[in-house]
Amino acid sequence: MKVALLQGGRSLERGVSIRSGLRVTEALLDLGHEVDVLDLGPDLVGQLEKNRPDVAFIALHGTEGEDGTVQSLLELLDIPHTGPRVAACKRCMDKSLAKYILRENGLPTPDWVTYSEAAIRDFGAASTFGAAVERVGLPLVAKPCSQGSSLGVKVVTELEQIPNALITALSYDDRALLETWVSGRELAVSVLGGEALPVVEAIPTKSNSYDFEARYEIGGASFECPADLGEAETAEVERVALAAYEALGCSGFSRVDLILAEDGPQVLEINAIPGLTETSLLPQAAEAAGLDFNAMVQKILDLAMA
Repeated sequence: MKVALLQGGRSLERGVSIRSGLRVTEALLDLGHEVDVLDLGPDLVGQLEKNRPDVAFIALHGTEGEDGTVQSLLELLDIPHTGPRVAACKRCMDKSLAKYILRENGLPTPDWVTYSEAAIRDFGAASTFGAAVERVGLPLVAKPCSQGSSLGVKVVTELEQIPNALITALSYDDRALLETWVSGRELAVSVLGGEALPVVEAIPTKSNSYDFEARYEIGGASFECPADLGEAETAEVERVALAAYEALGCSGFSRVDLILAEDGPQVLEINAIPGLTETSLLPQAAEAAGLDFNAMVQKILDLAMA
């Protein structure tokens, strides 16, 4: 099969994308596919039209690759692609929108308030920070609306810290969330073809949170897969994750990140195109389910073609 492997791009997660792409390319070649590696750029459409692949394997993370931009082009060109379709990508990428959808579907997610750069700059929204704290409590987490991998995330323990935390978050996006801090175990449920893979628990080794460095540096975190959960806990975490995946309209494969708090799982976000690097969680979960990396890549391709 002729596969266009899309990687790179201009997002802040370019380096992670290239690492994912390299690993997937090796697997595709091992599987006997013809691979055309394309770095996202001005000639993308021209190369796709010229070489006309049977399928596009999207190894892109962050803006443009994970927000529906590339997916809409591929669908316009009638080229099958891996991962969710346009609408689901848009929903997953916008953390605030995703949380509204989760709440509308009765799914647990931490309380939040959304601020735009325009609202703070033009409408005096800074005067509402106290009201935001009353709603979400302290400590809270400030994060960009549409970045992944914990980029721009700050934990706030005092009201006076909110302006600087929002400045950091808004340097990555023009909207940001103030979200209730939920203490608990950091879990991830990867979904492949509509089925939940074994739950992974991320245990940071160098910091108190599973941040960008912990996600992508070797030794930045340790992982348990399957996570050490009771049967009832596992069933509830998987139920919530699958319901979140379906509520946002995902297909193919995605990853749901959760916190297991004392009162049960809370959905933090849904990653439309999770990482496929050596430290990424989807490959670990697939391996625990009996799929090595090559078999997982082939399964993802088969889902795209179907």
